[in-house]
Amino acid sequence: MPRCSSHKLKIIRLAQILYTKTDQDHPMTVAELLQELDALGIHAERKSIYDDLDALRTAGMDIIQIKGRCAGYYVGSRLFEPAELKLLCDSVQSSQFITRKKTESMIRKIGNLTSVHEARGLARQVYVTGRVKSMNESVFYNVDELSHAINENRMIRFQYQEYSLNKEQKLRRNGRFYEESPYALIWDSDRYYLLAWDDKAAMFKHFRVDKMLNIFPLPKERSGREAFARLDLAHYGRMVFGMFTGEDRLVTLRFRSSLVNPVLDHFGRDVALIPDGEEHFLISTSVVISPKFYAWLFSFGDGAEVISPADVRGEMAGQLRAAAKIYGE
Repeated sequence: MPRCSSHKLKIIRLAQILYTKTDQDHPMTVAELLQELDALGIHAERKSIYDDLDALRTAGMDIIQIKGRCAGYYVGSRLFEPAELKLLCDSVQSSQFITRKKTESMIRKIGNLTSVHEARGLARQVYVTGRVKSMNESVFYNVDELSHAINENRMIRFQYQEYSLNKEQKLRRNGRFYEESPYALIWDSDRYYLLAWDDKAAMFKHFRVDKMLNIFPLPKERSGREAFARLDLAHYGRMVFGMFTGEDRLVTLRFRSSLVNPVLDHFGRDVALIPDGEEHFLISTSVVISPKFYAWLFSFGDGAEVISPADVRGEMAGQLRAAAKIYGE
């Protein structure tokens, strides 16, 4: 190999070694750097390492030298600080819409932004109570496809899936494609939603991105631009995806069999569905008792019922009586 090419490769490998194997707690001596290079088949002299370190500093790499008993060199400032990387990893691990497989892949990639020593502390098991990891890894590619269609001002066509009572996936509308005009992606409660204009209904609708299949851009331009210009997206998000906090309680709920999909959407596929007669089923699960919980149940009318505990059932009844009082007997 010509000397010039060999020198270029040496300085690149040296930068990689410093970036991946050193930090404040793990500096490397020149002798150790030479040993690492030698393991890669690159032979260098001690003096050339000092010259290369100066060149890397000139290029902007923050290489810090420690003198004394623990002498050595390490990379100081990086693009992300360790605390920032841990925050990113925690967000990925606790996110519901990211699958476990994709979570592991992303944690490994985030680990490449720091030293191997600090990377070991990133993969902490951070799972938020009640979060259900998505089973559909295609959400990543769906988001990319939808973002492209929005940027290109194109309509899209796609299929939409749901679950049956035995938790099997099936396509809505017997597999017929939806044709919608995408306008925004909304991330709420660890789920991505697509906000799209429906021409036939002349209104905006939102779709769970992880339930969308076979997304294709259409040559037609989007419709509904004037309606979207009038839309207050922040107000829409609060109205549709508003969140409240409350006490976490174990409750038993009874639902009509036709409500399997919203129940699985809300509580995840691991919740046990216990048949209760021919037209209903029961679930026992932990929920956050809040106005949103009662409103969610009330949205199903007589298709949903709180069985226990008694105080939660009583509070639901009180909520209904208070609402009925507004409209009179």
